[in-house]
Amino acid sequence: MLQILTHFKRDEYVETERLRIWDFYLLFPDKISSIKLKRSENDIKELIKTHIRKENNPYDLLLDTRKIFEKIKPFQLGALKCLASYGIINKDYLALNKVTIVSKDILATYSSKFEPLSVKESNAISLLTSHFYYMSLYGVDGLKDRTQLLESKYDA
Repeated sequence: MLQILTHFKRDEYVETERLRIWDFYLLFPDKISSIKLKRSENDIKELIKTHIRKENNPYDLLLDTRKIFEKIKPFQLGALKCLASYGIINKDYLALNKVTIVSKDILATYSSKFEPLSVKESNAISLLTSHFYYMSLYGVDGLKDRTQLLESKYDA
């Protein structure tokens, strides 16, 4: 979560569900290629093929991505609550299922203690926090629908 928030350059908020989806794809960057994209998004498909290359790793096989996504939910929410307790993100916004950075200085202090991301992970975060930030989270062509990680059938 810290790595994603470090690369998130906007002063706006991001929805908790969107952040959880981004975190999932940071854990499993090869799965980004399974996100349904429109024909008009061929440039994004090419970026994924070029910079987030899918490797055939038999030890990284996920049979049910939605089930794995739900299994990591408590860890993701726990991480967000921890970040709120440290004053990195706003706890009042978190109660509204939104995440906004309160202190970039504290965020930089903690993130500098981690080892650098791999090129693949860095490319994944850049793509997720740019293109997939502007995509609607809800609806037929929303991020929830395209990833199939969260139920989107009943979204407004």
